Amino acid sequence: MSEKTPLSHYLSPKGAAVMRAELKELAQKERPRIVEIVSWAAGNGDRSENADYQYGKRRLREIDRRLRFLGKRLENAVIVDPAAQTTRDRVFFGATVTYVDEDDTEHTVTILGVDESDLVRGEVSLISPIARALMRTRVGDVAMLQTPRGPVEIEILKITYPDLQD
Repeated sequence: MSEKTPLSHYLSPKGAAVMRAELKELAQKERPRIVEIVSWAAGNGDRSENADYQYGKRRLREIDRRLRFLGKRLENAVIVDPAAQTTRDRVFFGATVTYVDEDDTEHTVTILGVDESDLVRGEVSLISPIARALMRTRVGDVAMLQTPRGPVEIEILKITYPDLQD
């Protein structure tokens, strides 16, 4: 395959498991439950004034849209296990990086896939400005982070990866 894999397709094993679990929940539990409600509501007469029917149909469209999205994402996903990273002295997908900014404020982030990042937990997307600045750096390197207020120098203090499970 000569084409380069888009960064948005990268996913950790944990992120893939979460998406598979949501897909299974929606397909096997939520959707059948809503189909049952819609069928019951459809049998109650005039559908134009039937809130259960209208809400149910809307919810089915939302579920179907989410099922298609999850299915496509998982189909195109490139699962990368950060624990299997052999070059642990540089920042790559799945690394947890501690860095300090120009104000001597320490930050720790973990670089994950687009669909699994959560800033509240300190997880940033692989395509975020901070991840782009950190990629391929080593402890002691100074990188330039592009921010809305202009470039900011950051120094890499620590790089860790999860341990490989047996």
